[in-house]
Amino acid sequence: MSARIHPSTRSLPTGADTRLPWWALALPVAAFVALLLLIAGPGGAHATAGDLGVGRVLEHLQQTLAL
Repeated sequence: MSARIHPSTRSLPTGADTRLPWWALALPVAAFVALLLLIAGPGGAHATAGDLGVGRVLEHLQQTLAL
């Protein structure tokens, strides 16, 4: 005797009916908050008066784009 196969009556959610798992929103929010804290935090890296690192990077970028 073979088993009877019942067709699935469950339809796939579409449009506004689609629901995301909780972590699909929590992970990007957590990553954004972590990066924001890294940027806004007082941190141990302070620029010195004689350091022109950003200026050198901008100058190099300008020379590269001028070619």
